[in-house]
Amino acid sequence: MIDYLFTEEQQMIRDLCRQITDERIRPVAAELDRTGKFPRDVMKVMAQSDLFGIYIEEKYGGMGGGITEICIATEEFSRGCGGIAISYGASALGTYPIILFGNEEQKQKYLPLLARGEKLAAFGLTEPSAGSDASAMLTTAEKKGDKYILNGMKHFVTGGGEADLYIIIAMTDKSKGARGASLFIVEKGTPGFEFGKKEDKLGIRASSTTELIFNDCAIPQENLLAKEGMGFIAAMKTFDMSRPGIGAQAVGIAQGALDCAVKYARERKQFGKSISTFQGIQWMLADMATQIEAARALVYASAREIDAGKKDVGKDSAMAKLFASDVAMKVTTDAVQIFGGYGYMKEYPVEKFMRDAKITQIYEGTNQIQRNIIGLALIRETLK
Repeated sequence: MIDYLFTEEQQMIRDLCRQITDERIRPVAAELDRTGKFPRDVMKVMAQSDLFGIYIEEKYGGMGGGITEICIATEEFSRGCGGIAISYGASALGTYPIILFGNEEQKQKYLPLLARGEKLAAFGLTEPSAGSDASAMLTTAEKKGDKYILNGMKHFVTGGGEADLYIIIAMTDKSKGARGASLFIVEKGTPGFEFGKKEDKLGIRASSTTELIFNDCAIPQENLLAKEGMGFIAAMKTFDMSRPGIGAQAVGIAQGALDCAVKYARERKQFGKSISTFQGIQWMLADMATQIEAARALVYASAREIDAGKKDVGKDSAMAKLFASDVAMKVTTDAVQIFGGYGYMKEYPVEKFMRDAKITQIYEGTNQIQRNIIGLALIRETLK
């Protein structure tokens, strides 16, 4: 692995997360995948280790890090289980809109709780008829006095049912299309806010994915993030920050699969010798390792740009998510191939890595959407 010149504190985070992965995540990964049970006990260990605050400012109880620290933790956790890793990462996705667009009162109220892991956050954007097309959103927020009344539904919400705070995008002025969307903080237990079905997923099964249902749900006006009409912009800015984290999840999943494939190749005997001595297997492993390292380099380069304060990071973060997730799908599929028939069996971990990898090509914008973002950015650059 290339030396990414992590600071001493970042190395400590990496080592701590690797220890948690080895001692607490790997032993339960297969069982949680089978049952779909949320990893509450592992989340508590992460909270006790102060890992929920690594990207939150010190004045709000965090460690003052940024996206790089999130990527380090997410990659390490994903080597053990993509579902547990995204259960951690989803709270960061729900926290970042408060970091980026919250006023001081909102930050003081929520960020210390999130930094300590006492509360988890989630982000609700997707609807049955509105995924990448935010203008098709049907959830509404009507201003009545000093409250907003939410009605509608969100689905495919990672952390749904388990999180305590939900960042919800809803239409405050349908006539303006995407520019009529606003962003709200909704607390679990608010009257009129219920959870729908929990999804039965192909992969990342340890994470909770549910519907959110709003039926005349009254939200205090002080729970509006930024200004009315800023919801879509705020959501896109949040994804620009968070997509390297999905890239890190993909890198971790791919690395976990490669580690298993190398170990199996050394142990598996055919024709009287280890299959790791066969040139065909060596070339596969070499390509897998090279692709992972290239993806890792792109992920951490984009994360560092964000942390350094670069303003326009949309193209770079989309590239990181796109490339790393495509690599994860390729590498995990090759890992299953190296295992042969055993790789297709749940007795071995590589089929889970392959199932977990697929979602990284889909959520926070499909890879087709990422290509749109990258292509449009390239065209705009030529017009400057």
